[in-house]
Amino acid sequence: MRARWLAVVVGVLLAGVTVPAQAANILSNPGFETGSLSGWSCSGGSVVSSPTRSGGYALNGAVTSSDYAQCSQTVSVQPNTAYTLSGWVRGSYVYLGVTGGSSTWTPSAASFTQLSLSFTTGASQTSAQIYVHGWYGQPAYQADDFSLDGPGGTPGAPSAPGTPSVTSATNSAIALSWPAATGTVTGYRVYEGTSVVQTVTGTSATISGLQACTSHSYSVAAYNSVGESPRSAATSGTTGGCTSTGLAKHALIGYLHASFANGSGYVRMADVPDQWDIIDLAFGEPTSVTSGDIRFNRCPAAECPNVESDAEFVSAIRAKQAAGKKVLISLGGANGQVQLTTTAARDAFVSSVSAIIDRYGLDGLDIDFEGHSLYLNAGDTDFRNPTTPVIVNLISALKTLKAKYGSGFVLTMAPETFFVQVGYQFYGGASGGDNRTGSYLPVIHALRDSLTVLHVQDYNSGPVMGLDNQYHTMGGADFHIAMTDMVKAGFPVANTGQTFPGLRDDQIGIGLPAAVSAGNGYTAPVAVHQALDCLVKGQNCGGYSLRGGASPGFRGLMTWSINWDHYYNWEFQNNHAPYLDSLP
Repeated sequence: MRARWLAVVVGVLLAGVTVPAQAANILSNPGFETGSLSGWSCSGGSVVSSPTRSGGYALNGAVTSSDYAQCSQTVSVQPNTAYTLSGWVRGSYVYLGVTGGSSTWTPSAASFTQLSLSFTTGASQTSAQIYVHGWYGQPAYQADDFSLDGPGGTPGAPSAPGTPSVTSATNSAIALSWPAATGTVTGYRVYEGTSVVQTVTGTSATISGLQACTSHSYSVAAYNSVGESPRSAATSGTTGGCTSTGLAKHALIGYLHASFANGSGYVRMADVPDQWDIIDLAFGEPTSVTSGDIRFNRCPAAECPNVESDAEFVSAIRAKQAAGKKVLISLGGANGQVQLTTTAARDAFVSSVSAIIDRYGLDGLDIDFEGHSLYLNAGDTDFRNPTTPVIVNLISALKTLKAKYGSGFVLTMAPETFFVQVGYQFYGGASGGDNRTGSYLPVIHALRDSLTVLHVQDYNSGPVMGLDNQYHTMGGADFHIAMTDMVKAGFPVANTGQTFPGLRDDQIGIGLPAAVSAGNGYTAPVAVHQALDCLVKGQNCGGYSLRGGASPGFRGLMTWSINWDHYYNWEFQNNHAPYLDSLP
């Protein structure tokens, strides 16, 4: 076997697993000896003549602070077959892996060092993507002599069909159509997750027998007598029949500092203007990080001299509700770490949150978990079936609260981009980096049919890669467009092989600082309105193409905070409430 190959495929004798009789490298241009990146898809990659491990060329990955310079190659493989990937890399924090599967890395390699891992393809898997990349802010890395030894895919299977589109939806069915695959096609299998939900001979299907107001994600594979094609990209659809919570079509949502004071001053509930459709009481916090026992303590008079009495506070809440507004208790915040590590903490959470809701007669709950409240244990790679206790117990608690209070219960979430959109590149349970990346995704997914509004905090964020595979920076229309489109369209989750389905447009909002003092990433009103024009009407999108299409039901804008807006003479409210009201 040539020494310059990066990976070696070893047949593993396992029950039901094909063991190749003779290893053979199935990668194209494995050592870059063409003098080019032919066969590879690279970000920040180039071919260099020095340093190399062997031969005349090697890969150089030009890592930056916003690009970890990944190079990948997709090859045809045989289902249920054992492979081993190995290779030679040089540099700091260099990763080698299989998308949706295993990965390995080295923190430091002053000279070319071999990495190796084994994997077995799934029962219907016909392609695999291998990759190598560095890490943000590190020096450039080098890699050479790639090899994936083993049997290639069976020739003659059709190509992957095009991405399906939702052509119609009712309360119990979703209709799909898709571009045809090339090659000889016997029929198509429609998948939801790993399950085949329908088999057809044409390029359309109607999935019936679905529950009302539920979201689904579908992909399609073509097949013939030789085998099955790779699956198409996934698309999301939602059945009708959703119960109205009585919210304004385009709502103004704000946090009210009800338990503390800061430089913005205290605002009494009765003094919150009528333009605010959802008022989040900030914050309910735990007695300790892992207790699950949530307490809501109103701001003391010593800290908030103009604070109203409990009776006046409750009376003002009732007046807001009578005017059609929703008042929620928001849990967490920057200082309120909540980790439901045990079922006892989960039960304490349900009991204590219920007591707060009942005492003040609130309309629902906002989850504003930040910091280290949510994380994913190593190996917890399927957001649809999480195993990490803090995730599993939170999902269970929220479902219990929703069931207790019924369909009118308002449930909102305010994660940071790090916990949602960054999951497109990195997923905590599947990578060697921060185990919090994407950790809101399993919670959002599990509660998607109960979730009223997801308003991601489009502030206090670093650059985030969008569906256009470009990095977007907070503070302008472009950032809000790209981040919101990810939530609407859905996206593949890092290297897990899973796709997060998009949400309904009426479940989606944008989180913004009310003013320059309220948070990093303040966006001028004219740029916010440009983003809304793009997202709601499909107009004025600049150079960005919406993957999820326009969202006429887009729910609205959230801000931190009502208090800061009051401090700045209601700049946020006066600019944005009329604009939301003017939207179709």
